[in-house]
Amino acid sequence: MSKKSNYPKNAMAGVVLSIFAENPFKKYNYKQIGHLIGITDKAGRSNLLNLLDELTTNKDLLVVKTGKYMLNPERLQALANKKKYVTGTVDMKNTGKAYIISEEGGDDIFVASSNVGHALHGDLVKVFLFPKRKDHKTEGQITEVIERRKDTYVGILETNKNFGFVIADSQNMPYDIFIQPDHLKNAKNGEKVIVKIIEWPEHANNPFGEITEVLGMPGNNDVEMKSILADNDFPLSFSREVEQAAEKLDASISKEEIALRKDFRNTFTMTIDPYDAKDFDDAISIKKQDDNSWEVGIHIADVSHFVRQGTSLDKEAFERGTSIYLVDRVIPMLPEKLSNNVCSLRPDEDKLTFSAVFSMNQKAEVTHRWFGKTIIHSDRRFTYEEAQEIIETGKGEFNTEIQVLHALASQLRKKRFNSGAINFNSEEIKFKLDDKGKPIETYIKEQKESNHLVEEFMLLANKHVAEYIGKPEPGKKNKTFVYRIHDEPNPEKLNTFVQFLKKLGYSLNVNSREALASSYNALFEKIHGKGEESMIETIAVRTMAKAEYSTDNIGHYGLAFPFYSHFTSPIRRYPDLMVHRLLEIYLHGGPSANKEVYEEMCKHSSDMERKAVQAERDSIKYKQVEFLLDKMGKVFDGKISGVSKWGIFVELNISRSEGLIRFADFDDDYYYLDEDNYRIIGRNSNKIYRLGDQVKVLVKNVDLEHRKLDFKLIE
Repeated sequence: MSKKSNYPKNAMAGVVLSIFAENPFKKYNYKQIGHLIGITDKAGRSNLLNLLDELTTNKDLLVVKTGKYMLNPERLQALANKKKYVTGTVDMKNTGKAYIISEEGGDDIFVASSNVGHALHGDLVKVFLFPKRKDHKTEGQITEVIERRKDTYVGILETNKNFGFVIADSQNMPYDIFIQPDHLKNAKNGEKVIVKIIEWPEHANNPFGEITEVLGMPGNNDVEMKSILADNDFPLSFSREVEQAAEKLDASISKEEIALRKDFRNTFTMTIDPYDAKDFDDAISIKKQDDNSWEVGIHIADVSHFVRQGTSLDKEAFERGTSIYLVDRVIPMLPEKLSNNVCSLRPDEDKLTFSAVFSMNQKAEVTHRWFGKTIIHSDRRFTYEEAQEIIETGKGEFNTEIQVLHALASQLRKKRFNSGAINFNSEEIKFKLDDKGKPIETYIKEQKESNHLVEEFMLLANKHVAEYIGKPEPGKKNKTFVYRIHDEPNPEKLNTFVQFLKKLGYSLNVNSREALASSYNALFEKIHGKGEESMIETIAVRTMAKAEYSTDNIGHYGLAFPFYSHFTSPIRRYPDLMVHRLLEIYLHGGPSANKEVYEEMCKHSSDMERKAVQAERDSIKYKQVEFLLDKMGKVFDGKISGVSKWGIFVELNISRSEGLIRFADFDDDYYYLDEDNYRIIGRNSNKIYRLGDQVKVLVKNVDLEHRKLDFKLIE
């Protein structure tokens, strides 16, 4: 089944229809609609009028008075006739209430704790929808758990003489797990354990479980990092069978194998990676051609040559789906012999690669492309910092080659954004750790030109590989392939975001897809460095669909690519390995692969990627809180990053750690929440604290177990 959404291609159409759907009996003229979605320019108003005419012609809207529009009652009836049951994923809160993320899109469905049944966070469930009440959120009751997606948790064991309970670390697990004596596995009171739910009797308040592994005492760095991995369903080690398979692997390169490949060993080739990287997936070569154009090769580790489909190594890599990058360690998808040695494109060694090679003119236009198996010999391993210094100074080893690649990459980047790519500004917090894993310093890792150089050539390879398969020659059929897709924004969420931005004095241009992308980029520039930056960017990302893997290509909205795949990181991403295997088959004229089989593999890969991202975030959050453990009573600068019914959230400048100042901890006045304007106001003094204000705070309490911080405002 195609994954293409039902949202209108015109971003403005989706937003306009969502306004009418929320207010089905209300009538609006075009000026009122324009005001609601932030259109102020003449061209925008003209586009809106044309759109309203189109929606009227299509009978989505009716003209009820001169210049007034309302939702067509037939469309309203269609909304009313929507089935009373929906299927979705549970987003559980620690209070026991839940929100259901519907598979059909639209707003989340609220489920009270009394109507959750035995569903748990992440489960796929069937929900009965209650009749909609005016000005109330959609509510429902879970009637069936279709698929239990998680049955293993990490937590602290509390025991007495006859039984025990595991109190889960996860904030999304509101129930303690009951452990009978014969399922304790010699675990001691207070230890961190991994527990598997084995049953949940119908009339029991708590699920029953058995302990499968004892991790150790809380607070130990190794125990906590393993806890994060286990809680996100990643194994803590490779099996003996897999380790032995890696050790027995023949890493030699025969003359016969070299003869089958294009030889790039005499072409200048380099890698650019973080200073602490060991798994070098990709290398770049460059050579000047007779017509003053450049041959640029993107050479990717040929993992598929060593990891054969169906072997124990392959099955393990598929189950893991991806490598995980925690603050203090990398959990590789493949055993170390492969990830750091056999497949890694280390300098001064012959390495087998799968390559995308481009002829490019001085304007960075691709005039010819070639894909195939190669052998390379990397001349130099650069860190990003070393390459950046060469870009900035024009001095250093191989500076000519790096400057040319930088010039080409800069043009590729400019074209990409001109074509509608969205420039999400992702800030990366890094830590310096002592020998016990404790954070002693924090810093922000900036993305600079050397990062962009590598990024643009990887994007180029990924785009062209996907286009080569996804856009066949006339008369030829499409073949099954693994795409990296990113759908258009959800109209309802986009409309909510537009209204939110208006209250903060910002706007988005929803006239068209291109205008929206450009408007996002302009917004990110405006909010850079401001207190509301983090909050706005977080909501902007949530407005967007999630990127995922699929055999159904709908393009990549964020990158503005009609065809996109992942080809460049097979050491650390299983979908790239799938892409390599399919590309090799098709380059040799092979038949199309089984679509259903590959679609299931895509779904699993997307799931494991989401879990890896969560594990990485969990480890960062843990270290941010741990960094402040010995700093209670100290004062730091920060900015107000959120307001809520509990108080205000402040993000520290030093570590980007976020903590709460509770209303009860304000000494000078009684403050109340002005939610619509993202501020709090003193009842007697009229003093205002609003989103983005710079403040000084004292670290009042550090709760490492629950990864929470409490601050106190310092005048």
